[in-house]
Amino acid sequence: MKPTKDTLRHILVTIVVFVLSLFAASLFAADQPDQVIKVTAKKFEYSPNEIRIKKGVSVVLEFTSLDRVHGFTIPDLGGVRATIEPGKATRVTIMAPKAGTYEFHCDLFCGEGHEGMTGKIIVED
Repeated sequence: MKPTKDTLRHILVTIVVFVLSLFAASLFAADQPDQVIKVTAKKFEYSPNEIRIKKGVSVVLEFTSLDRVHGFTIPDLGGVRATIEPGKATRVTIMAPKAGTYEFHCDLFCGEGHEGMTGKIIVED
């Protein structure tokens, strides 16, 4: 039995839609970071306060504050900086070009004990 034109057209449309969806998915995936790490800020700490990432890998740090406005900065990693507000997710994308340890800290005074609100990002090969 010979397929009809409608059957062939349906098969062709299905193949085209499938290929386009694969293409769109690959474009979307290329724009996504390789890793998202959730970080909580509160007087006077970040949790986690030690974060391990791979060199050259795009990572999103997603911050939430449990109590008040806090700051976040990594001076030795290109001066990355963010303000973390309660009730809002704050996303910061980082990519370390070389292995090492990078210190971060709160740069908005949040009360007595503020100077201890620190952490480190450990970048591995």
